[in-house]
Amino acid sequence: MSILDWFRREKRSTASGFTAEVMQMREAYISGRRGIAELTSTAQSCVSLWEGGMSMAAVTGTDALDRQTMAMIGRSLALRGEAVFLIRDKLIPCSDWDLRTKNGQPVAYRVSIPEAGGGTSQTALAGEVLHVRIGCDPAAPYYGTAPLKRSSLSAGMLHAVESALSEVFELAPLGSQVVPMPEQTETDSTALARSFRGQRGRVLLRESVAVTAAGGPAPAVDWRPSSLSPDLEKSMAVEALQAARDAVSQAFGVLPALWASNAQGPLVREAQRHLAQWTLQPIAELLAEEAGRKLGGAITIDTMGPTQAFDAGGSARAFATLIQGLAMAKEAGVDAKAALAMLDWAKS
Repeated sequence: MSILDWFRREKRSTASGFTAEVMQMREAYISGRRGIAELTSTAQSCVSLWEGGMSMAAVTGTDALDRQTMAMIGRSLALRGEAVFLIRDKLIPCSDWDLRTKNGQPVAYRVSIPEAGGGTSQTALAGEVLHVRIGCDPAAPYYGTAPLKRSSLSAGMLHAVESALSEVFELAPLGSQVVPMPEQTETDSTALARSFRGQRGRVLLRESVAVTAAGGPAPAVDWRPSSLSPDLEKSMAVEALQAARDAVSQAFGVLPALWASNAQGPLVREAQRHLAQWTLQPIAELLAEEAGRKLGGAITIDTMGPTQAFDAGGSARAFATLIQGLAMAKEAGVDAKAALAMLDWAKS
């Protein structure tokens, strides 16, 4: 039985079908609220950095990887850990896919192509599909994992803290006060309570006894209002929220110091350099290798240069020092290539 016959005999729904949607909702119900941290501004900011960095990358060797396609690849990798495109006269993005493997490598795909009137499904061999994946597990090297899935505990904590804080600001009696009042008729107390307009932050009333247990009238201190606002400082909610945000940022390869309110220019440049050098450029190399096999030809993708993720001043000083050193080496009769090789600056 050929590979395409296997796809024809298999009757499984893709993500555009009703059965798959029900299964996804069931999976979300079983897994709970974890994994929804991608809805937070912290995760979306990191995703936007991936998307923008990939869209600005300089691609040489092919016209198929245009800026819009590169942006979709960056966003898909950040949220899903993999991106699949069907290779035709151009790269067609796939919303869902199923694959068949041999020796741990994909050999055939069944992909779903999104359309305005409803998606369509096609079968294709592995050579017709551009499949980029990151965070591959040795148990399933043909699947990629998203940064949030690899750090589900931090993502769950971020979601839990933000959900708790949102519920506090929505339901807690912030700004509300309890003001003791002397005994009076219920009609007068109701009229006085209605005179304070607004639900949030209004003054609540309670009656106090005219005579205490020790005897005598109620003390004057009984008129002092008491606040009903919850004390969030003791719960360490702000510190926990900041720690969760920093952990999620690190999972995306973004230095948490980039979000500091007092971040200066050198710190921002270092954060950009760290993101481009240790996160985006390795992904670009994986994409260039996959595209070179599937599209043909030598393809290079550079994210460092277009994003200017380098120290311009330091590079200029290093260049000036290098020129001066080469001139001195020439005057002294020293082999410049040998000197550069000692510093690991010369290619073999």
